[in-house]
Amino acid sequence: MAKKYKMKTHSGAKARIYVTGKGKFLRRKIGINNFRRKKRGETLRDISGKLPVAKGDAQRLKKLMPYA
Repeated sequence: MAKKYKMKTHSGAKARIYVTGKGKFLRRKIGINNFRRKKRGETLRDISGKLPVAKGDAQRLKKLMPYA
């Protein structure tokens, strides 16, 4: 019997992308890593949220994360 191979999940995508219960991909917002003291509290609270990934990127992520 032929051996069935599993696809590997891309480790970089796995570390950066969150998957919701319905299978949507969410990403972090940019600009949180440096110069935090200069930024307003409102800005920091806004950055802490997550954004949905664009449709074209979501199609690519499905290939990178086949079991998500």
